[in-house]
Amino acid sequence: MELQRPRGTRDFLFEEMKERKNVENTMKRIFESYGYGEIKTPIFEELSLFTTKSGEGIKDQIYHFQDKSGRDLALRPELTAPVARMYIKELQKAPKPVKMYYFGSCFRYERPQAGRFRQFWQLGCELIGGKSPGSEAEVISMAAHCLDELGLENYEIHIGNLGILRNILIDAQILGDTQDQVMAAIDKGDAEELKNLLKSINTDEDSEELLLKLIDMKGDASILKDAEALINCSENACNALFELEKLLEALEAFGFSNYTVNLGIARGLDYYTGTVFEIYVHGLGAQKQISGGGTYNLIELFGGEKVESTGFAFGFDRVMEALKKQQTTIDKEEAVKVFVAPLNSDLSLTGYEIVQKLRKANIGAEVDLVGKKLKKILSYADTKQISYVVLLGSREFEEGKVTVKDMNTGEQESVNISEVESYFKTMLM
Repeated sequence: MELQRPRGTRDFLFEEMKERKNVENTMKRIFESYGYGEIKTPIFEELSLFTTKSGEGIKDQIYHFQDKSGRDLALRPELTAPVARMYIKELQKAPKPVKMYYFGSCFRYERPQAGRFRQFWQLGCELIGGKSPGSEAEVISMAAHCLDELGLENYEIHIGNLGILRNILIDAQILGDTQDQVMAAIDKGDAEELKNLLKSINTDEDSEELLLKLIDMKGDASILKDAEALINCSENACNALFELEKLLEALEAFGFSNYTVNLGIARGLDYYTGTVFEIYVHGLGAQKQISGGGTYNLIELFGGEKVESTGFAFGFDRVMEALKKQQTTIDKEEAVKVFVAPLNSDLSLTGYEIVQKLRKANIGAEVDLVGKKLKKILSYADTKQISYVVLLGSREFEEGKVTVKDMNTGEQESVNISEVESYFKTMLM
């Protein structure tokens, strides 16, 4: 029987894991420098957590099951709902804003294709409470900071405000489920589908024309004046537009101006309440969106307090693919710096003593465990990009010494066995 990994999943080998780990650690470092703390939630949750958020239809897209006690559970398809559940249970009385970030795998049962897998990873954050243009601007700036630190080029951050579109629809008496259908059509970016839907619900011509003009508006901050001229008949839509203007002013203060105002962003989920943004990297085909987020009210939906939050998540796998497409060099910190090589079996125990002293001094080290010949030891160290090999031979041992070979320069140096630990502390730290 030939064993295969499940469809829509992947194996990651050593070098790829080093790259992924470095990207993960870079993003985490940026998040923590902005005052965010890491949290973890279970990989599986009660099914009702996701049906409450997304409706019963979500069951067709996720892995759900009954456990041995008959409880309905699901592998998490995303991490926002679990974070909201955790906040309600553990953090409602914490000082606001609560800043948290997460990294973990998610699962969706959908047809695997380029850039879409049944198991995938999200790395994101939530700022719960403290809604303000400054809060939203800091979150967006942090996302850009992460990508800049990774060296990703030519990414685009598109920013909008759902309040503009939703208030136009309210003025046109397009409400409830019908409004959600219209927002979903806008989110898909299919103009013909949107036109047909608006006609099928008998939208008046002025509202239809206004909506179609707005969702086509993209550019820098100057387009806000054009948008204001279009919607000045709607006080609430104008208020949402002014919110967006304040956000852009805050972004400038944070030193970030590389954005596109895009009034056609809908993010067809009904819990988003205002600011929304998406990040694209062209060259990834249909999966060009590597992140999305905005301001939302999900806590109240689950029975908690009414509190608005701002958050986003990177599609971690898509970020990795974008870095690969751009041939961005991802630094890989080599954990092992030293290889200890007893050159005959009688010296193995001494080799073990040396390597363990190095490890306890926080110097990554390996030791030959199987009696390799010198040529194979050097080849192994070279393949694994280990910087130094400690050669422990009989003659050197009798003199209380070892030979340290620098694998980069080929130079060799004699070092007292009792001083190996201090030698590498000086060389590597």
